[in-house]
Amino acid sequence: MEYLSTRGSAQNPDGGPLDFEGVTLAGLANDGGLYLPREWPQFSPGEIAGLAGLPYAELAARVMQPFVGDSLTPERLRELCEEAYARFAHKAVTPLVQLDQRNWLLELFHGPTLAFKDVALQLLGLLFEEFLGRRGERLTIVGATSGDTGSAAIDAVAGREGVEIFMLHPKGRVSDVQRRQMTTVLAPNVHNIAIEGSFDDAQAMVKRMFADTALTGRVRLGAVNSINWARLMAQVVYYFAAALQLGAPQRKVAFSVPTGNFGDVFAGYVAAKMGLPVERLIVATNVNDILHRALSDGDYSTGEVTPTAAPSMDIQVSSNFERLLFDCGGRDGAALAEQMRGFEATKAMRLTNAQREGAAALFTSARADQDEMAQAMRWAWENCGETVDPHTAIGLHAARLQDLDAPVVTLATAHPAKFRDTVERATGTRPPLPPRVGDLFAREERFTELPGDYDAVVTYIAEHAGV
Repeated sequence: MEYLSTRGSAQNPDGGPLDFEGVTLAGLANDGGLYLPREWPQFSPGEIAGLAGLPYAELAARVMQPFVGDSLTPERLRELCEEAYARFAHKAVTPLVQLDQRNWLLELFHGPTLAFKDVALQLLGLLFEEFLGRRGERLTIVGATSGDTGSAAIDAVAGREGVEIFMLHPKGRVSDVQRRQMTTVLAPNVHNIAIEGSFDDAQAMVKRMFADTALTGRVRLGAVNSINWARLMAQVVYYFAAALQLGAPQRKVAFSVPTGNFGDVFAGYVAAKMGLPVERLIVATNVNDILHRALSDGDYSTGEVTPTAAPSMDIQVSSNFERLLFDCGGRDGAALAEQMRGFEATKAMRLTNAQREGAAALFTSARADQDEMAQAMRWAWENCGETVDPHTAIGLHAARLQDLDAPVVTLATAHPAKFRDTVERATGTRPPLPPRVGDLFAREERFTELPGDYDAVVTYIAEHAGV
């Protein structure tokens, strides 16, 4: 499998074609774009039916193998998947829970840090170690988090050979549980940075670093955000897992996805491109609704980030949306590069007719304010006996607005105990932390506070990256 950049001019720094190993270690393309496979692998209905009933790790290896190509043997990929998912607290890894006749929850929070990011990042940490070990190289991971990516990435790479990780989070804009899950990991290769500003500010810094030749000339940078194709690829698997349990390929299934950076819902788009019968992908946003506006009327323009009780969705620039625009717009890298340069300069753009029509074939969207989010949490608790976190509640609100014949699966992206105060205010019930993280508030914290200044952050990374 060969890869290309959404902006059309990325080169493999090692020479030769861009393969899975290369794009995993690179993260962001050197032309500023994001990597995608040159073509979508196709599974026939018979092949999809043949995946039913497989253990999750084996299903993952079968779904991902076409993307991995020759970078790993099928046997080695399956071994890595088995190792990655052995740490999950539920044997099904991503179990389905029925709410009513039409609505289901896909619980993605049974990993070590209680968030859906674990499903991909536990594997990504192993892939980094595998590929760096065979090359005898080191990797400096830089990432930005609005809450859950940081803890999941840190857990995945803490103490691993050849990897140093620097994780930026917006100071005071993540929950206390989210912060402590990052800052209480005291492994020497882990560096937490709290910056003044928003997640968008942190994410913009990270993207700028990959284009900063003064920095990349000193350290090899890697990415764990969903800009990294390998992470997004691993998220495709649980769409197959859920749909197979609900009758695929004979039956279509819709998915409602709490959406910030567009990676999780784009994984559903990839599953559909591979042949999975997806009825609709529902993009659920909070009041930071740039994606809802883009999908509803083609207006992709930023505003000020409004802090909410669903911090992972407090985003105005959704990096992975570029992948959809590229694929729906005819895969014209030069045209998209020009379109994105305009957006980066003005913070506004209109989707083309081809982009809007391509997205509308599969996507719809809905927006939830704070009251609607709280109402969805109360509905789940009072009618179904289920406690859901704020992000999942926004997805559930969007799911219940739909008029579809197909079952609707809402992705439950985080354990409710990560947002105890918000859940308690909405439901009157305070969810306890699972025993495996029950001593979180007794652990020592370690992090560095820096201003929202690019040079200050880069200086700190360069000084602590071991170069």
